[in-house]
Amino acid sequence: MSIGIDYTPAYQQGGGIGRYARELITALAACDSAHDYRLFVAGAARDKLPPVPAANFRYCPTRLAPLTLARLWHKARLPLPIELFVGKVQLFHATDFVLPPTLPRTRTLLTVHDLSFARLPELAAPRLRAYLESVVPRSARRADHILADSAATKADIVALYNIPEAKITVLYSGVSDAFQPTCDAAAQSAVRAKYQLGNSPYVLSVGTVQPRKNYERLIQAFAALPLRWSDLKLVIVGGRGWLDAPIYAQARALGERVLFTGFADEADLPALYSGALCLAFPSLYEGFGLPVLEGMACGVPVLTSNVSSLPEVAGDAALMVDPYSVEAIREGLLTLLEEDTATRAERIARGFAQAKRFTWQAAAQHLKAIYDKLC
Repeated sequence: MSIGIDYTPAYQQGGGIGRYARELITALAACDSAHDYRLFVAGAARDKLPPVPAANFRYCPTRLAPLTLARLWHKARLPLPIELFVGKVQLFHATDFVLPPTLPRTRTLLTVHDLSFARLPELAAPRLRAYLESVVPRSARRADHILADSAATKADIVALYNIPEAKITVLYSGVSDAFQPTCDAAAQSAVRAKYQLGNSPYVLSVGTVQPRKNYERLIQAFAALPLRWSDLKLVIVGGRGWLDAPIYAQARALGERVLFTGFADEADLPALYSGALCLAFPSLYEGFGLPVLEGMACGVPVLTSNVSSLPEVAGDAALMVDPYSVEAIREGLLTLLEEDTATRAERIARGFAQAKRFTWQAAAQHLKAIYDKLC
């Protein structure tokens, strides 16, 4: 069986969806040597493609940029089928919200990671929101089957798009084996030097700098911590996003106590997690919330929100708070920073156990079963 997969986010994106695609396809290659996989890559002139993950995988690249294809496929509505790039396939898996045109007999699978642009439209980049509001519902209706990152996202798809529940499967993400405690002092020092963290203790937050990550309230809560924590830093790891001017303005009021590292190399993340006193992830909405599990896998106590998919992902291993309450975030931070050694150790142990429930190997096996069922 020949299966096409959109590998473009794995090639183009360094954030969550890019990592999702890379990890899932790597794990799929490790568990399925039978099918013929065609990895579609848009905008492939920019960087050299990495080695294929297995002998039964091959790239189908095009120099056409993702934005150009979006205009052709979804604005001009040109019926240029994806098979022009990947050849004849029995199934095409669109991994990033939007389904391209396909030939009539090709089965289609669509991954919808979240509906934040619909649930919290005021926090989305306006042009991207308008695009997604137009093409995602149309793609969801046309797809033969849909993958949702969480039960919360599945419920949103059903409620907002009136898609039958039977048409949607929850496929959980996993945690890479690379995420484990970094105890080596030299590695910790190297990462601190690379990102100019200094020697101060720090609270870590991970995610693109944009309103949905709730950084303004997190910074306000951090600023309200007692004076005995005045040497503490808040380290925010993530690339620049949109509508971010108020976030940076809020941080400037605290001077050097809030540090934005920008986008961090994936290989450095375990050490960044491990060096933190705790992870603060009080997002207003997440389709999954991978940093919660990555922090747990690195042995760090986690504060997160009690909304969207986050309780589903965190289980009983994180301290959950109302993300709309600065005081609740402040109290949560103080709890994690000042809990006794035994309580902290118990929380970390629960985090290790929760993170182990989510593996890319299990995700890949689940995905292979869906492919087989669809075809």
